[in-house]
Amino acid sequence: MGGGMVRALAGVNLEIRQGEFIAITGPSGSGKSTAMNIIGCLDRPSSGSFRFLGVEVGKLTQDQRALLRRNYIGFVFQGFNLLNRTTAIENVELPLIYRGMARHERRQRAAEALALVGLAGREHHTPGELSGGQQQRVAIARAIVTDPLLLLADEPTGNLDTQRSHEIMELLTRLNAGRGITVVMVTHEPDMAAYANRMIHFVDGRIASDGVRAAA
Repeated sequence: MGGGMVRALAGVNLEIRQGEFIAITGPSGSGKSTAMNIIGCLDRPSSGSFRFLGVEVGKLTQDQRALLRRNYIGFVFQGFNLLNRTTAIENVELPLIYRGMARHERRQRAAEALALVGLAGREHHTPGELSGGQQQRVAIARAIVTDPLLLLADEPTGNLDTQRSHEIMELLTRLNAGRGITVVMVTHEPDMAAYANRMIHFVDGRIASDGVRAAA
């Protein structure tokens, strides 16, 4: 920035194991979003190494990283990022269109994903006809319709009230426990982070703490 250098991440050593549910917390500017972007193969680190399933991501081309994201990673954002003029099922189908899947098969897969998140019967509603919690469920269905190994959630409850937030967290917990999807979530909210099995706290681009939550 200007004449100075900002280290978004500095000396971070992190391993994520398959099947974990991780909450990444920390103040604004602590590096958690940068970490999320690297884990999601959106950004490449300027130094060091990041491996996904043993593959050195920094050595992949842009197209290869796109294929990795398409085949292995689902993304859920705070702002839902739904297409307003298309129905819930059409929003969920979108990643399958990029895969070149036939219309009948992708329509069936999208309907199954919507049923899994509790939205059976809402397939033909547009985002404007759904509540905020329902829109986030559509976004989660879109993220899991490709059967990803990893689900990245960036402030998934940031735009929701308390009740809807807990409903979304319970859904993510079920997807993690029932389907074995690894979940990595960035959040500012301690009560949302408490759903995770492991909590990682960033401060000034470094990991200040990394611990496994004790079983209830």
